[in-house]
Amino acid sequence: MRFQLLGPLSITDGRDVVVLPPSKPTALLAALLIRPGSVVSTERLREAVWGVEQPATAKAALQSCVLRLRRIFAKYGIEDQAVVAVAGGYRVHADAETLDLLHFRQLVDRAASGGEEPELYTLRAALSLWQGPLLANVPSELLHRDEVPRLAEERLRVLERVCDIELARGRHRDILVDLWEVTRVYPAHERFSELLMLALYRTGRQTEALAEYHRIKAHLREELGVDPRAELQRLELAILRGDAPETLGAGPGTGASVQLAEAETPLGDGGPEGLPDTPPAPLPAVPSFTGRGDEVEALTALLTPAPVSTGQAQTRLAVLAGAPGIGKTALALHVAHLVAAHYPGGCLLLPLIRADGTARPAREAAEELRDALPAASGTLLVLDDVVHPDQVRPLLTARTGGATIVTSRMGLAALVATHGGTVHRLGTLEPAESQALLTAVLGTERVASEPSAALRLADVCGHHPLALRIATAQLLTRPRLRLADCADRLRHDPLARLRLADDPRMSVQLTLDKALDRLPPALAAAHLRLGPAARVPLTTERAAEVLGVEEEMAEEVLERLLDAGLLEEEQPGSFRMHELLREHARRASAPTAGYPQALLHPPRPAALR
Repeated sequence: MRFQLLGPLSITDGRDVVVLPPSKPTALLAALLIRPGSVVSTERLREAVWGVEQPATAKAALQSCVLRLRRIFAKYGIEDQAVVAVAGGYRVHADAETLDLLHFRQLVDRAASGGEEPELYTLRAALSLWQGPLLANVPSELLHRDEVPRLAEERLRVLERVCDIELARGRHRDILVDLWEVTRVYPAHERFSELLMLALYRTGRQTEALAEYHRIKAHLREELGVDPRAELQRLELAILRGDAPETLGAGPGTGASVQLAEAETPLGDGGPEGLPDTPPAPLPAVPSFTGRGDEVEALTALLTPAPVSTGQAQTRLAVLAGAPGIGKTALALHVAHLVAAHYPGGCLLLPLIRADGTARPAREAAEELRDALPAASGTLLVLDDVVHPDQVRPLLTARTGGATIVTSRMGLAALVATHGGTVHRLGTLEPAESQALLTAVLGTERVASEPSAALRLADVCGHHPLALRIATAQLLTRPRLRLADCADRLRHDPLARLRLADDPRMSVQLTLDKALDRLPPALAAAHLRLGPAARVPLTTERAAEVLGVEEEMAEEVLERLLDAGLLEEEQPGSFRMHELLREHARRASAPTAGYPQALLHPPRPAALR
């Protein structure tokens, strides 16, 4: 005969199962079997059977209860597992053959000694021993309060390990049923919600993955007054961004890790709104990358080394310049992954802006690079968000061979003049590229159901990558929101509404605010003054009139704003400002005193010296 403790307490001979009725002998048996082979004190047994309000004759009542339990054993022919009275209490002998709890623990121990596949098979066998609600027929407040949670935790640890292995093997669908069930039984268990979100996302069910995050977030706030742990928040952000599912990992037994969460945001540029203050790091992946076909072709040709027969390898340099949020970092990383196989020294990402928006000194960055690449050659280096050529020059002279991709809001003409290379200035996406981005993130079915609304949404966002990414993230979190409704909502106040509440970095307005903060105050003031006048293309004459300066100075202003990525040159001498930049300038208040004299001679940032 065998006792089944992992569910309603029952007795089985292998064919028939007898579920014991709720009674005091049943509670007594459960208290003994939870500690198999160990002495359970009479005090503990009395509390398990009667609770805190015990009868006056509790000692005699316990002896009577033991007698009734022994009669049950005799009724079912249980002779090898007698209830034994010992000094201070009672015990019941059991082993893996006679008690499912011990069999479960035996299988778990055995699983740890094999490879993943044998381990998975054995752990699945262990989980199959659990048959319904634990001790559902045992009327004991003490056991349900103290013992049931402890036993349930043993099962949850095994189930978590099974899910980790299945996820690592790519069998995401195989664990969905288990995860749906456990997250509903344990609605505050963040780890299982994390695994469910991963499994759903990896099977293409992005909306449901985000819904699970919002479910546990609401539950934790309502019940405990806390937010989800950092791992869950980073996972939600990665799903919102549309990160490649394979880059979101859950290593067996280690907990899920979001590899892109703090490394790069594909919504736009790097820098303070995208990249942390970190030393060189391996390149993160770029999810849902679309467009930039000409630039990708040119960059891969430049960065793919040709066979060399003689002579020293030449360092290849490419500068990606453009407005804030235009997608420079995403393009750099996408191309770097395409050519990575040609660089035996590896590929590294080095942010050159701190999280507070200040430039990293060249000496500090050079030291970190030497530590990361003490003697390596043939390395592809991505220098992200450069603010001045002097940040880059020491990093180039410290390396031989390999290649470098530099991203910057500035054109960095002085760098190219001294070190060669190519400059690729990025503008907004073409309409077809915007549609490809919407389709890649939202899915073909959703975009195809509202084709005209998709076109209108891209227009409202000005075909700007950062704006499009934020809008698609908002749509992913609100599956019932139509593209038409989203476009109408954004049209009335795009700057205020193109932001993500869960991450203040994901905001068009904040990105543009920080872009102006990097400019000399006088140049920023000139930009704000020119914004309302930029409804039509700006010429030198028109800029001089708006700014109240000579045409020579106005031409200098326009060139510097062009170099900073805040203007686009339609044709020689004619400049335009993106609608979002123009709206941002229109809203801001520009200082008017003393700015013309400071335009031509801005100080060099002290941090670069």
